[in-house]
Amino acid sequence: MELYRQEIILFSVFIYMVCCIGVGIWAMRRTKSANDFFMAGRSLGPVVVALAVFSSTLSGFGFVGGPGLVYSTGVSSIWMVTVSALGYAVGFFLVAKRIRMVAEIRDTMSLPDVVAARYQSETARFLTALTILLGVMGYLATQILAMALVLKSMLGATVMFADISLVTCVVVSSAVLIFYCVTGGIIASVYTDVVQGSIMIVAGILIVIAASSVFDGGLQQASEIILADNSETIMPFGTIGIIGCLSWFFVFGIGLAGQPHLITKMMMNKNVKDNRSILPLSVVGYIMAALLWISVGIVMRALVIDGQILPLDSPDNAAPLFLSQFVHPILAGVVFAGLFAAIMSTSDAFLNIGTAAIIHDIPVALRGRPVKHELYWARIVTILLSILAAAFALYSYYQNDRLVALLGAFGWSTFAAAIVPVVVLGLNWSRGNACGAVVAIVASLAINLGIEVFSITLPYGIHGGLVAMLASLFLYISVSLLTKEDELAPDMSRVMRL
Repeated sequence: MELYRQEIILFSVFIYMVCCIGVGIWAMRRTKSANDFFMAGRSLGPVVVALAVFSSTLSGFGFVGGPGLVYSTGVSSIWMVTVSALGYAVGFFLVAKRIRMVAEIRDTMSLPDVVAARYQSETARFLTALTILLGVMGYLATQILAMALVLKSMLGATVMFADISLVTCVVVSSAVLIFYCVTGGIIASVYTDVVQGSIMIVAGILIVIAASSVFDGGLQQASEIILADNSETIMPFGTIGIIGCLSWFFVFGIGLAGQPHLITKMMMNKNVKDNRSILPLSVVGYIMAALLWISVGIVMRALVIDGQILPLDSPDNAAPLFLSQFVHPILAGVVFAGLFAAIMSTSDAFLNIGTAAIIHDIPVALRGRPVKHELYWARIVTILLSILAAAFALYSYYQNDRLVALLGAFGWSTFAAAIVPVVVLGLNWSRGNACGAVVAIVASLAINLGIEVFSITLPYGIHGGLVAMLASLFLYISVSLLTKEDELAPDMSRVMRL
């Protein structure tokens, strides 16, 4: 069976892609309006929403970047697992109930719709949509490039496709993503997330078992090897240190509640009360999937220290090398399918909210009304946005790898800095006003972009997103208190009191 390792891996990924296409065809029959395309008609059950929420959180980072981070910095990245789980709790307790009620009473189709309803401000709507669009471009280009590189590495290991180009791999992977997102919109996205989330959970559990069997003493022996070599890496804060880990606490914990591709899914469930079961399901699913990067990173670092393998050229090679040398071919196939699932579950979520920003939110903010035939244009823009992101990813890869990184600065940390004050705090504090929201969003964009453009390195491992989030929160609160209080609409006032 070892002789057919690559064929087994390719077959697993092929089956997964076929499933995605099948879901797209099925979802097309249920997508009758723009509301279906962007909000799934607010008709999803708690299990579906829970799987969609956590699978959208885990991108290719969880399967590639995560193990590399543990390999290079030690177990400090366990903090990401812990605080991200806390972030789910923050998001559901502070946002889920009210954002679902706003969606129902105002028939909202996007997060900027909610912002506009809360603040009665088209400027706030526009800036929220612009923030989402900028972040989406960075995220989407990065995810498409990641899919293509993984596909190229798998196909390039076979005789038939040894000379396949990166461009071809971008086309193939993007085509599958475009197909099910265009045909079924968010319905296809959510239900493929169910498949993707299930694969990630299974892959995470199986990899932990496989990683535990590399050493006779399991993960404990691997930890002892690392401890003897460098005790700091195996300590709770790893090599990043206490302050660095605390900055992660804010950025990845509280900041998770500000990720638009996650909190928009809180508007899609059938009933508000479903949130009580969505939270534990999301947290458990996320933790089970996240176990993968911790176990692989620890084992690979121990193998290098023990002299069983050569030091890695790049930390990001930790997971691919582990799969190629220490995992049964069938399990490797499942995990590679999980890798594609992780990347696509994030890509389709961002593609949907990016499309909504272009054809719904920005036109409403600028013209006072959405474009005509929203469903038709939603499908057209989905195609165009995917092609643009794919082209941008290729250009950045071959010409200027800083470009994606620059827009990536408007990713997680910018979403956290802009949306946590405006949405999370705004839906729980009636004194917050439109002026405070506008200033907070502008400041978050400026700070995050400035840190990235000028390559500013903060002391003590402090994450730049923490500075942006704290500044944005401070400005939102202070400007709101120093300016005239906005009078809430009667229906919004009732929501805020519940």
